[in-house]
Amino acid sequence: MRPGPQRVKDDYIPYPSIEQVLQQGAPYPQVILPQFGGYWIEDPEASDGEGTNPGGEFGYRLESNYAIRAYRKHFLGREHLNFYCTASNHGNLILSLRQEETKDQEYLHIILRTPSKTIYDRISLAGLTELPSVPQLAKVMMLLCRTGSQLIVSYDEHEVNNTFKFGVIYQKFGQTSEEELFGNSEETPAFTEFLQVLGDCIELQDFKGFRGGLDVCHGQTGSQSVYTVFRGQELMFHVSTKLPYTEGDTQQLQRKRHIGNDIVAAVFQEEATPFVPDMIASNFLHAYILVQVENPCTDSTTYKVSVTARDDVPQFGPPLPNPPVFKKGPEFREFLLTKLINAELACYRSDRFAKLEERTRTALLDNLHNELHKQTQAMLGHAVSSEEERMENGGHGGILESIKRAMRVRSHSMDTMVGSQKHSRSSAGGGVPTSLSGAGLTHSSAECNKISVSTTCQRFQCNYTHIVMIIVILLGIEQYENAGYLENQ
Repeated sequence: MRPGPQRVKDDYIPYPSIEQVLQQGAPYPQVILPQFGGYWIEDPEASDGEGTNPGGEFGYRLESNYAIRAYRKHFLGREHLNFYCTASNHGNLILSLRQEETKDQEYLHIILRTPSKTIYDRISLAGLTELPSVPQLAKVMMLLCRTGSQLIVSYDEHEVNNTFKFGVIYQKFGQTSEEELFGNSEETPAFTEFLQVLGDCIELQDFKGFRGGLDVCHGQTGSQSVYTVFRGQELMFHVSTKLPYTEGDTQQLQRKRHIGNDIVAAVFQEEATPFVPDMIASNFLHAYILVQVENPCTDSTTYKVSVTARDDVPQFGPPLPNPPVFKKGPEFREFLLTKLINAELACYRSDRFAKLEERTRTALLDNLHNELHKQTQAMLGHAVSSEEERMENGGHGGILESIKRAMRVRSHSMDTMVGSQKHSRSSAGGGVPTSLSGAGLTHSSAECNKISVSTTCQRFQCNYTHIVMIIVILLGIEQYENAGYLENQ
């Protein structure tokens, strides 16, 4: 059954059908929109290459979420602070901040975790002009627990994915249905040449790498597949012609079971023929990379590339060149594999997958917040539930009680020193010391050297500014103007 509601005549969009396009004769477009729409096709004319930061040998950038690795890269093992905010208008929030001093100015590295996203930025501390109110200050708690950093980095990296599986479909000229596509069992020299661009042909039996759901013990998903490691990512390809073929099964469910559950598929066209993205009925397939070969198995082999995806999938790079034709070689391989990975990452931001991810993030963030709150309260000597936890956090009521005991021990010796200190202070000009950090636990102690911030969207920027103010004050910054807001990465 095809996904989505049943269309009525009034909803009809008069795109030509694939049969009509074939009847019109050559030249044929590489991809056409479904008659009911619902997909976009990337336009090489609109691709100006902006926003493609250098990456890899040819400058093609993987568009992974940098924020999920920022804590490990910029915070872990360095002096920083973590904060949590309970029951804000946007749910529980976790903030991490680290001060960085350069030759010319100071910066704050900031990570803000919200139920909907994690945001990282580095802002200048040229100054801040607005101070938070007392109620706003009361909503934010500094994190005091020994395992806070490990809990936070585990949460941040729950989204890290270094394994991908993609479908690979062989389309012959004039094929217009999924039954025809999945019925292809022949691997022509041109198709074999293309598979060699994607990766290595591997034996599935006892394969030790990422298997992408394929059977590596009993041979139930075929004997071979295509696999590669690309820029630290493991890629397994579900090649339609290498998956088991079942005589008498027009749907070839053994093949569709794997490719239909992939999110992105590459479609190889040995001849110029149109492809329609709704040709394959699937709730999961959201994007297709179409590759049409010209002059196969020669020194002048080239590949023409088109891209199509569902309407709710955001655009992804690297952009298609104009014309979108590549010579066979390392650059085409890097472009294609980068495009496939970025396509899947973009599909995760589509409506279907984004809702699932937000539910998961919310549950994990709430669990993290509750655990950090519990450990912080135990460290402070509040609501310690067991003798074991009490001993772990100081043995006698937490860190505040330890400080009080230390201060009582010091009080007698301090009294005996007052007389001599009065004389030395008066000779030095009098006054009160400008720094009290040496009088007890400093803000950079091992138990409170982490920072955690979370913000969700544009409307929350005002509240975020207040949180930044809190951090600025805690770090002892007295001169500030406007440090700006976080920008979504």
